[in-house]
Amino acid sequence: MRISISLLLICLCINITNAQFTESPLTKVQFKTSKKTERKKPKKSLFTKRIVPITLIASGILLSTTDFEKALQKDIRGAMGSDFYFGMDDYTRYAPIVQMYAADIFGVESRNHWFDQTKNLFISSLVTSAATSILKQQVSKARPGDPTKLNSFPSGHTSMAFVSAAVLYEEFIDTSPLLAYSGYLFAVTTGSLRMMNNKHYLSDVLVGAGIGILTTRLVYHYEHLISWNPFKGMDDVAFAPQFTGDGLALYFSKSF
Repeated sequence: MRISISLLLICLCINITNAQFTESPLTKVQFKTSKKTERKKPKKSLFTKRIVPITLIASGILLSTTDFEKALQKDIRGAMGSDFYFGMDDYTRYAPIVQMYAADIFGVESRNHWFDQTKNLFISSLVTSAATSILKQQVSKARPGDPTKLNSFPSGHTSMAFVSAAVLYEEFIDTSPLLAYSGYLFAVTTGSLRMMNNKHYLSDVLVGAGIGILTTRLVYHYEHLISWNPFKGMDDVAFAPQFTGDGLALYFSKSF
């Protein structure tokens, strides 16, 4: 069982580890010129956009510290084994970001220019990180695997994974639905691994997911208020994310 799960997760993430974790910069990558597409579907109301994330948050709050989630966590660890740990969740939370920029590089039509994508991602991540950190401090819930650490609620890994997935969804749902929804597969994998690794309870994961989706949807709903983009119309600018041993970097180049 443990081997099967490991192989499945390795298959899901093989493109990230093989194609994106490089030590040398990407020097000859140029975005395609066709970058933005008009939305083909009518925009959903803000109320409709909030239903799913608010449901996740409410469910997590109701389940938190209940006997049910404690029993569920105990059953999960019993099934996986007390010594189970698979650290892929440190990377799967970023997989939708890699997917988005890879799609840009290969010319898949998106909702926004790459700079606007990055701007929305940055704002969503910043707000989500702040909200998650505040809740961790205020709630002070003990982690299942280490009761001395009082920062279990909500899951930061999960909230950032769902920010990444929600941004990917917003950008490509009109032109490439399969790509748009695929980010949520990595986000769910991240949340599941947080529980299997005994780092979080179910409620921590549900609330983290809800915060990530809700924040991102609000940012996209009001993105017209922050429409500044100095790179729009500049086809001679190359941009790509770069993963190194020290972390994540953004590579730019301009042709003259």
